[in-house]
Amino acid sequence: MGERRSLGRSFGWLWAAYGVSAFGTRFAFDAFSLIAVVVLHAGPTHVSVLAAAGLAVGAAVAVPLGPWVEFRRKRPVMIAMDLIRFAAMATVSLAFALDRLTFAHLLVVAVVVSAADITFTAASGAFLKTLVPREDLLIANGRFEATTWTATVLGPPAGGAAVGLFGPAMTVVADAVSYLLSALGLCAIGGKEAPPVRTGPPARFRAGDLLDGWRYILTSPVLRPLFLNTVLVNALIMVGAPLLAVLMLGDLGFAPWQYGLAFAVPCLGGLIGSRLSRPLVARFGQHRVLLVSGTLRACWPIGLVFIGPGNAGLALVMAVELGLITCIGVYNPVLATHRLNHTAPDRVARTLTAWSITGKLTTAILTALWGLLAGLTGTRTALAVAGLLLLATPLLLPRREATHEDEDAPVAADSPA
Repeated sequence: MGERRSLGRSFGWLWAAYGVSAFGTRFAFDAFSLIAVVVLHAGPTHVSVLAAAGLAVGAAVAVPLGPWVEFRRKRPVMIAMDLIRFAAMATVSLAFALDRLTFAHLLVVAVVVSAADITFTAASGAFLKTLVPREDLLIANGRFEATTWTATVLGPPAGGAAVGLFGPAMTVVADAVSYLLSALGLCAIGGKEAPPVRTGPPARFRAGDLLDGWRYILTSPVLRPLFLNTVLVNALIMVGAPLLAVLMLGDLGFAPWQYGLAFAVPCLGGLIGSRLSRPLVARFGQHRVLLVSGTLRACWPIGLVFIGPGNAGLALVMAVELGLITCIGVYNPVLATHRLNHTAPDRVARTLTAWSITGKLTTAILTALWGLLAGLTGTRTALAVAGLLLLATPLLLPRREATHEDEDAPVAADSPA
């Protein structure tokens, strides 16, 4: 089958680099929060600040990096971001070993890693578009999606075991090493990367250039509805994570292992969805798959409002999460492919940077707001509000299929900053 055909040695190294980095990140899942609580004895306010500030400030730092990345060769940028993340994470392990670790140190590293994550993602998307033929982009994105969910299934349990045996700092060491191995994998790709494409003459950098990514997205009839839908849906799904932890581990009395099982097993749905994405597109087309899977993924979270205690409650969580993650597994690689196909080559890095920044900031803001809402109205009510809002998000999905005239948004691409 075409699904298993080789995409070449260079893609193989890129995929391997992605895989080792993804596993390292999932292996160290929540490591900073654990270190803050166990080692630094931080309270819930400090832990919340660590999570939110890492996302928000890191996203703000990444704003000028999109235009900077756009007209540079992408593989050296990716290698540099891997090395920066390796060095930043290594300082945490070193400070811990020397008994000099502080909350401020953790906060700075969280910001640096978040900014480097956004920059790496933008550069890797642009690099993939030059590395893989257009007709194979969905296969490539499907493999990345399957790798993400495999790492999500295997990484946290393995990391949890490592924390129990060696302490939380060990997972940070593993995560740092994974970035180093990723950089080595990118170096192994070899060859000479083609210089970036520029549709206009070089211009002096201006402050307005920082907004190029958002300007391009919001003036594109293809990207704009997908951008608004995806950012809002992802944020509304993520606001439920801390609320579910409080509900399941507190009010309903589930054991930590049951809580972990409830979210680990359904991640297999991501593997199923990523495998289904290409045959579904081949049969029904990208637009219909985006519309249907994008709609279905918004329908599941409302079911979490009805969680009860015991095995029935655990089964309900797993069923809802399995349905949700399967739909996400279909939607994500198709979205990633559709987005690359409808973004001009000299706008990919800025577009992906703007997309990532908006997603992280929106998630951070809505998570904080939903925490306040839960405090005022109760956990189930806050979950219900998020679920009901999600049911309305399919209205933001594009109702018509993109035409040839929509592709690459030429007016936006040529517009002055």
